[in-house]
Amino acid sequence: MVRITAGPASRNKHKKVLKLAKGYWMSRSTQFKKAQEAVLHAGQYAFAGRKLHKRDMRRLWITRISAALKENGMKYNIFIHRLQEKKLGVDRKILANLALDFPKVFDTLAKEINK
Repeated sequence: MVRITAGPASRNKHKKVLKLAKGYWMSRSTQFKKAQEAVLHAGQYAFAGRKLHKRDMRRLWITRISAALKENGMKYNIFIHRLQEKKLGVDRKILANLALDFPKVFDTLAKEINK
């Protein structure tokens, strides 16, 4: 019986991994085994990075809101608490954009909440 190799399939698999590893350092971009390890690690870092990005953005929004509230003499936690009491469904991303792009609108909102 003739020995059958997985020629085209494995070549395509190797090409796919090596294409993903393009630009990596030393043999990680040319040797399949090392490229495969590097691509797997890169995928793990990318997955974790997507989670960290969400965290970092929320921290940035809170910092921006807090800085804008300091000008109005108000604390962040009190502002958020009063927003929830009045059942205003405005999230931190929108509040941060208001504070950054439309400070007058944000100031009027803060004064309204402060009453």
